[in-house]
Amino acid sequence: MKRFTLAMAAAAVVASLGLAPRPQYDYYLTGNGGDATGTTHFGLGLMGGGTDVDALFTWMSARAGGGDFVVIRASGADGYNQYVYDLATFDSVETLVLKKRAASSDDFVLQRIRNAEALFIAGGDQSDYVNDWKGTPVEDAIHELATRGVPIGGTSAGTAILSEFIYAAQRQSVTSSQALADPFNRNITLDRDFLLLPFLHGIITDQHLIERDRIGRTLTFMARIVADGWAAESKAIAIDRETAVLVDDSGQATIVANADHATPYAYFIRGGVPQVVAPKTPLTYRDVRVDRAAPGSTFNLQAWTGTGLVSYMLNVANGAMSSTQPGGSIY
Repeated sequence: MKRFTLAMAAAAVVASLGLAPRPQYDYYLTGNGGDATGTTHFGLGLMGGGTDVDALFTWMSARAGGGDFVVIRASGADGYNQYVYDLATFDSVETLVLKKRAASSDDFVLQRIRNAEALFIAGGDQSDYVNDWKGTPVEDAIHELATRGVPIGGTSAGTAILSEFIYAAQRQSVTSSQALADPFNRNITLDRDFLLLPFLHGIITDQHLIERDRIGRTLTFMARIVADGWAAESKAIAIDRETAVLVDDSGQATIVANADHATPYAYFIRGGVPQVVAPKTPLTYRDVRVDRAAPGSTFNLQAWTGTGLVSYMLNVANGAMSSTQPGGSIY
């Protein structure tokens, strides 16, 4: 096994392809620098942030046929390389840190992404991904991987951009209390027409859900999607930290989480037309169905139903949330 730094990778891989290292990206390689091949099976790994869930990477490995695992991100370094290489069966683990929008058109970057048997989008700031990857060849390359049946995963910001509708976080991160008080708060920056991946049509995702008390803002995002005319109804997949939703190529999802995490839940949320969505006016949004899934639960994204769920309704009236759960818990 060889572990390459950026300088070594530039000498061994980039130079071997007749290309020079570029200042708009960093490249890190652990394992075999050649292009592996293997039979792949599409899937989506959606992680809610925090400490990584080992089961997501071993699941992606099983669907990648022993090929190359490629991480893309806008900041950071090679933190995933050795961890994933030691944990799962991959021919190599590569990280591309795309520091500028120009990197999204670079031939070497695009080749490494297109050669992936598994692609993972790291956490960070999803506004970087929207601003630097949307409408570029990187977006096209991700779609090509999905069409070819390559598993794709992400965590935190990386999960945020996988759904059709996106909280783009172009300003400060909005809180639930801010969103419920004003669904047009300046920090609610929604986006669409970026990635269009199987089973995530009509869906927005949210992460770190319980940890950062975000379900109120999730419902506000959903209300805005309908009120803005983007969809007739709205769906969300909202996931707490250290928890992942693994979606196979039939749309069937299973839930995995770190064993010691106290709230290992994913929430599948569906709502219709909100009653009051107006600037500087508290939200009113009634009869929003929530299906809470824990490890061992399943959920089919096409049928929007599952097994082993805790189901209840959430209501928002004049910015205040209530729940039909015993004890009134919104989670």
